[in-house]
Amino acid sequence: LRSAEQQGRDYLERHRLPELLEHLSALLLYHRPERPREFLIEALEKVAAGKRGDGQYPCLMDDSNLTAMFQMLDVVGQGYITVVQYREGQSGLGIVQQEL
Repeated sequence: LRSAEQQGRDYLERHRLPELLEHLSALLLYHRPERPREFLIEALEKVAAGKRGDGQYPCLMDDSNLTAMFQMLDVVGQGYITVVQYREGQSGLGIVQQEL
């Protein structure tokens, strides 16, 4: 039999709860809403809608942030970046690349 602790870890990983909680915490710190509970409820509703394809997943970054990141990676202004630079950018944002 697996320990209760291992079962708990497996449950958290299976449902990707650490990532969700980290994202929700980041949203709270970024936006600092006056009513954090209502804000979290709305964010979770957006997550659910995004998973269903009915809306957009809540995000901290907008197009200006992505443009700035691209410009930082494209230091010589070529208008494109390499796959290595792309992966470095993902890593810098904390995005884990899934192997296909």
